[in-house]
Amino acid sequence: MRAPLRHSVLHVTAVLWMALASVVLAALPAARAYAQAPSVSIDDLVAAVVQIKTFIDPEGRTVENLGRNREGTGIVIDTNGLVLTIGYLMVEAHSAEIVTNDGTSVPADVVGYDHDTGFGLLRASVPLKVRPMPLGKSGETARGERALVAGFGGTDMVLPVHIVSKREFAGYWEYLLDEALFTTPPHPRWSGAALINREGRLLGIGSLIVGDATGSGDGVPGNMFVPIDGLQPVLGDLLSDGRVAGAARPWIGITTDEIGGRLVVRRVTPGGPAERAGLRNGDVIQGIGGEAARGLADLYRKLWARGQAGTVIPLDITQDGTARRLDVTSVSRRAHLKLRSTF
Repeated sequence: MRAPLRHSVLHVTAVLWMALASVVLAALPAARAYAQAPSVSIDDLVAAVVQIKTFIDPEGRTVENLGRNREGTGIVIDTNGLVLTIGYLMVEAHSAEIVTNDGTSVPADVVGYDHDTGFGLLRASVPLKVRPMPLGKSGETARGERALVAGFGGTDMVLPVHIVSKREFAGYWEYLLDEALFTTPPHPRWSGAALINREGRLLGIGSLIVGDATGSGDGVPGNMFVPIDGLQPVLGDLLSDGRVAGAARPWIGITTDEIGGRLVVRRVTPGGPAERAGLRNGDVIQGIGGEAARGLADLYRKLWARGQAGTVIPLDITQDGTARRLDVTSVSRRAHLKLRSTF
């Protein structure tokens, strides 16, 4: 992964990266054996796994945390060069390119981005002449199933894994999945990587490395994948308009850690709604409108239940030891970002 390395929670040292890469290389024979389902070979699978490089608007809101130049993996999902990836690799991009496993590099257009799912779409300027990866059904997978994770880099970057958990995931950046997929062992190139079932179908897109893949507190490291079932409901809108139709959720611009049962504000987005209302790093969020927030997921659901973007959020906090209420005028996150006009 080449993003977001500036967040310590996602940082992987060079030593760990090399150790993980050795795991991938050692596991390659097992990956080849696993992939021998009818009409599927390991070479067929990795042909659709490409590298994406994105170049971000220098005035972009995400530059501080994610950088101006980003690299990761994308998956070719149609014959006309449509590439699916994780959205943080391409959000606010003003140009992009795609590199195939044979070294071919072509320019790419930004097609669409959806914060709610975490998906991003790019399209190569010319057909890529690779076999696209068919979509599977992530909802039909079960805990304990075997799968493959493929990052860009050919067969050397294919790793056999187990799906060890399917559960809710609340991200500190105002992000929530009702059911994410968690795998182990972890893959070193997880950003945008493909989670692939035995039939060679795409189950999810790599988002994070995590320290507790099972969710049981046993400290087993792994990866979190955005399930592919979330793509179909938004795909048409992303292809036609670059965004999902309808009213946007309220966004207030906070990064929040859940520490010892408390919701501690780690970062307030500069120029965002929460900062303008007076929220500061280190404040503790108690709830919304007198209703206590019992964890990050509960906080987000209460926030979004207030209505669409633009609604005022009565945020209950503790600041410098004093209970306060801040009226935060929410916005659409899209409105805060420096997105292309086609978005």
